[in-house]
Amino acid sequence: MGTHVCRKQMVQWMWRWRVCPVAVSRGHMPFCTTQEPHQANPSHTSQVTHRPVTQLTLCSLLEMGFSETQAEEMHEGAMKSRGKHVPSVLTALFILGLNPSSILKIMQKCPEVYSLKGADLQQRVNHLRKMGLVEGSLQRMISHYPKVMVLPIKRVNMVSRLLREKCLFTVQQVTDILRESPEVLEEDLAHLEYKFQYAYFRMGVRQAEMVKAKLFRLSLSELRCRHCFLERRGLYQTPDKKGQTLIANPPLKDVLCVSEETYLTQVAMATVEEFHVFHKLMAREQEEEGKEDEYSSDEDEELGEDKYNDGQHRRKHLWNTGYKKDRK
Repeated sequence: MGTHVCRKQMVQWMWRWRVCPVAVSRGHMPFCTTQEPHQANPSHTSQVTHRPVTQLTLCSLLEMGFSETQAEEMHEGAMKSRGKHVPSVLTALFILGLNPSSILKIMQKCPEVYSLKGADLQQRVNHLRKMGLVEGSLQRMISHYPKVMVLPIKRVNMVSRLLREKCLFTVQQVTDILRESPEVLEEDLAHLEYKFQYAYFRMGVRQAEMVKAKLFRLSLSELRCRHCFLERRGLYQTPDKKGQTLIANPPLKDVLCVSEETYLTQVAMATVEEFHVFHKLMAREQEEEGKEDEYSSDEDEELGEDKYNDGQHRRKHLWNTGYKKDRK
C-alpha cells in the first residue's frame, strides 16, 4: 500500500516538473517557480508545457517533503554537480522507500549520486536485489554505503566471484558479507583474498565464523595486530592439520567485534600501554617485511626467474601472512 502511494506521488511530482517552467537567474532559483503561461502566445504555452525540466526547483523539492533548509542544500548540491537527471534519481530513491532526510544524507556522503541517471541507479538496485539483498537490508546498505550506487555492476560481480570461487563462501554468505561490510566492493582484490587467507590458514578460522565475526570490516593490519598480540601472550594457537589446538582459542567475534577496551580487558588481559607498544613493533615488522619483499622481487626480476610452481608461490604468499606451514 505504502509503495503504491509513493509511486503515485512520484508520478504527480514528475508531471509538475514537466508543466512547471524553470526560472533561473544567475544560478539562483526561487522557492516556487510555477507561472501561469500567457494565453496570448499559444506557441509559447505549448513549448513550456511539453518541454521536460532538466533541473530541480526549490518548489518541487518542498513538495517532495524536504524542509526549506534541506531543499536549499539539495538544490545547491544539484547545481554544483550539474547533474542532468537529478529528478529521476530522487524518484528512484523515494520509490526505494527512503525519506527526505535519508536521501539528503546519502547525497552528503556521496555527491557522485547527483550525476547518475535514474535508469542506471535502478539497474544497480535491481542487481543488488538479484544478489539476495532484500527490502530493509538493501535500504540500510545504501544509506550506510551510498557508493554502492555508483560502482559499476562489473565491479560488484568481480568481488562476489572472488569470494565465492577463491574464498569458497556460499552464495548466502557472500550476500551477508556485502550487507554487513559493503566496503569490500572497493577493496583491492588481492588484499581481500590475502585477508581471507590470513584468517583461514594462519588463524584456522572457517568461512561461517568469518561471516559471523564480520571479518572484512577490519583492515589486515588490525586483524594481524589483535591476533598476534594474543598469540604472543599464549592466548591463541594456530590449529594443526586436524584443526586441533592445545588451548581453547577465543571465538573470532570476541577478537574482532568488540572495542579495543573490551578486547584488552576481557580477551587479551593486557593494558592499553602494552597493546600500543606492540602495535608499534608490529608496524615496524611489517615495514621490514615490505622491504624484504621488494628486494626479493627486484632480485627475481634481474635474474629473470619465472620457474616457481604454484606450491612455491603459495608458500611465499602465506609467509607474508605469518603462516609458514603448507596446508593441504
